[in-house]
Amino acid sequence: MASDLRTAEGVRPSELVVVPLRHPWRWVSGAVILLVIAGIGWAMAEARIQWEDVPGFFTHPAMLEGVVNTIVLAVAAQGGAIVLGVVIALMRLSANPVARWFAVGYIWLFRGLPVLLQILIWFNLALVFQNITIPMLFSVPTNVVMTAFVAALLGLGLNESAYMAEIVRAGLSSVDSGQTEAAKSIGMTPMTTLRRVVLPQAMRVIIPPTGNNFINMIKGTSMASVIAFLELIHAANNISSRNLEIMETLFAAAAWYLVMVSLASIGQHYLERAYGPR
Repeated sequence: MASDLRTAEGVRPSELVVVPLRHPWRWVSGAVILLVIAGIGWAMAEARIQWEDVPGFFTHPAMLEGVVNTIVLAVAAQGGAIVLGVVIALMRLSANPVARWFAVGYIWLFRGLPVLLQILIWFNLALVFQNITIPMLFSVPTNVVMTAFVAALLGLGLNESAYMAEIVRAGLSSVDSGQTEAAKSIGMTPMTTLRRVVLPQAMRVIIPPTGNNFINMIKGTSMASVIAFLELIHAANNISSRNLEIMETLFAAAAWYLVMVSLASIGQHYLERAYGPR
């Protein structure tokens, strides 16, 4: 009978005493963390910061304009990078050696140069090319076309497209080749196979790093401040140059970054859940 079962020591299972494990270091580490948080809070409260002015800078017209410009630049750069990344990834996987090596060189070039350097090169393009010309179509001065926004868009977007190409390539390669063969066997064209079979499965691999890259893109737009594009950091500097409340405006800008990153993280969560395993 089950009731007659005994352990090796001759004690019935029902007679065993459950002894709770004690973890004193958990309490110690928890107390240390709370003390550190309390210390940081006390230091910030005692700092020479006019906290009551921060909400006003948070909603300052220049700050709001900077937020809008930051979002527009980040979305435009990431959107263009995704489109270019898909094209370069397909070229990278192509059987055409010219297309494949072009994709390899593209990724090597734009991933190898610092983003800030790329932004500065595009912004100063007029120093080496006076006009942008397409024969028989148009010719315009380079400094008219290459505005601060365009230079930042190209610098951020082209750099990101090289990373997106590798992300998309990894996602496409993660789909079992049998899926493609099965699609071909029922008469699907390569584009239909890509759209209806391969991409929906590859999205589970593509979305997480793409979401992380978009969050980095939001923060990376701050580099456009060096070419006087009115993004969030440049807006904060413009405000503080008038009232000299530097830390207060920077904390307001930091709050906006946290808001944007939090919203992007929520969107990423729902996208991952939509394309995740069912």
